[in-house]
Amino acid sequence: MELDIQCEEMSPSRWAELLTTMKSCKTIRLDDCNLSSSNCEDLSSIINTNPSLTELKLNNNELGDAGVEYLCKGLLTPSCSLQKLWLQNCNLTSASCETLRSVLSAQPSLTELHVGDNRLGTAGVRVLCQGMMNPSCKLQKLQLEYCELTADIVEALNAALQSKPTLKELSLSNNTLGDTAVKQLCQGLVEASCNLELLHLENCGITSDSCMEISAVLRNKSSLMDLSVGDNKIGDSGLALLCQGLMHPNCKIQKLWLWDCDLTSASCKDLSRLISTKETLTEISLIDNNLRDSGMEMLCQALKDPKSKLQELWVRECGLTTACCKAVSSALSTNKHLKVLHIGENKLGDAGVELLCEGLMHPNCNIQSLWLGNCDLTAGCCATLATAMATKQCLTELDLSYNPLDDEGIRKICEALRKPTCNVQQLILYDILWSSEVDDELRALEESKPEVKIIS
Repeated sequence: MELDIQCEEMSPSRWAELLTTMKSCKTIRLDDCNLSSSNCEDLSSIINTNPSLTELKLNNNELGDAGVEYLCKGLLTPSCSLQKLWLQNCNLTSASCETLRSVLSAQPSLTELHVGDNRLGTAGVRVLCQGMMNPSCKLQKLQLEYCELTADIVEALNAALQSKPTLKELSLSNNTLGDTAVKQLCQGLVEASCNLELLHLENCGITSDSCMEISAVLRNKSSLMDLSVGDNKIGDSGLALLCQGLMHPNCKIQKLWLWDCDLTSASCKDLSRLISTKETLTEISLIDNNLRDSGMEMLCQALKDPKSKLQELWVRECGLTTACCKAVSSALSTNKHLKVLHIGENKLGDAGVELLCEGLMHPNCNIQSLWLGNCDLTAGCCATLATAMATKQCLTELDLSYNPLDDEGIRKICEALRKPTCNVQQLILYDILWSSEVDDELRALEESKPEVKIIS
């Protein structure tokens, strides 16, 4: 049994009702429910008396250190079987870490701990690392984003990594680590016996100076499948170093996020080689990099390589124009694996989307999700888009937000949605002006086709 409630104010009567339900739940999710430490006393009792409970998610509640202390009393009981604990943005400080350390040391069932968006600080996370080093700790996933960590945390993290072969996921994004600390962390990861599968280091103050060490992790940890270094100024020179590790035969990367990394079209030669030859790579995000049309054309050439197995490509806000759309269309008509294309916030224009639709409607194309928000589109391209929607049954999600489509364009899109051959299930139309008559048509369409969700 699962209890999943979000963004609900809890009255005493409602809370009492839910407590009865919780006694038999395997999963409890209560994000954004205005819970406090007093609710945690009740939850502690649930943890203690419900041995089937394996997941507890309490993100975005004002639990505070007192609330976590209550929770941990339940977590430390022998009957507790909790595996996943989410406490993101719960107003915790370093004071909570001593209590959580006790749980890590004594509760081998706990495999996931998510405590990001809390002011734990370096001192607090050092205490958590002590708990991780206990032989009883079997932690597999640790999320420490936005925890006000500094470079001083790396020594404790490395010691924990050395003693914890079970650890598979480590997220340290949005902490001011800097190059020196990231280098030390990577050296520790190379030496550690853990089989890390996910490493997130977004917005950690990384430059090209750290990229050789990150590359070494990629070469030495064939288990690593998910790497995110977005929002770091690694530049083209850093990307070239990363690619040395990414192209190594030992590297089995599947998901690579490089958004806002100060990349230019100069990086696209290396990226193209990666896309065309790394058959494990299925998802890459290059959002907010100045790739330009010339860079995109190189990427499209790589997508046409039979060895490319890429399924998701994110190139939003990359300085693209109509000029690259013929190459994109050609890639769509060739690549059978690509399912998600985020190409919004580029000046494609109606002419560009007309070209994209040619590739989209090719029998080889298997696109399921297409994002074209803020692409300078008007009603002029909507007839072609409508044809694609009505004929391409694999297309289930379409984003046309922030484009001045007006009543004429929206009506053409609605016509396509009404057709039995159209399989679009989610249509996103943020910040588009239309008349009350068209609004009525959209609501009527949702009623007649309840499987269609229109988000505006």
